[in-house]
Amino acid sequence: MNKHYEALKLENQLCFPLYACAKEIVRKYKPHLDKLDLTYTQYLVMMVMWDVKQINVKELGDKLYLDSGTLTPLLKKLEAKSYITRTRSKFDERNLVIEITEKGSSLRDQAVSIPKAVGACVNIDSEKATILYDTLYEILEYL
Repeated sequence: MNKHYEALKLENQLCFPLYACAKEIVRKYKPHLDKLDLTYTQYLVMMVMWDVKQINVKELGDKLYLDSGTLTPLLKKLEAKSYITRTRSKFDERNLVIEITEKGSSLRDQAVSIPKAVGACVNIDSEKATILYDTLYEILEYL
């Protein structure tokens, strides 16, 4: 093959193994999240909410690398399940504030075993996992 096109080979793409691993790991989450009636993206939102309890949509989007067009339908579904509430900020009507409900907080106890269960499916030692984690966040800083 012409060396000019080497960059277009699938095996020369960093993005492909990242994409494939992410897709497969998310697939491992599915049976656990189905029990909680959550999608993977909803689970990400709930992890933030279990930690901060209240956040505005822009801050949530920044934390999760998601835009408001992706977050809005997701948040509406979580609100319909009574896991969160969405209200306008008292200080600035332009800001939508997300707050976890008691029902959403109680879901945390059911979810606590998920990271370990999914982690057991990934055959990587803790040192390599830490290096990978740090490297991925380093890449995110530059994007």
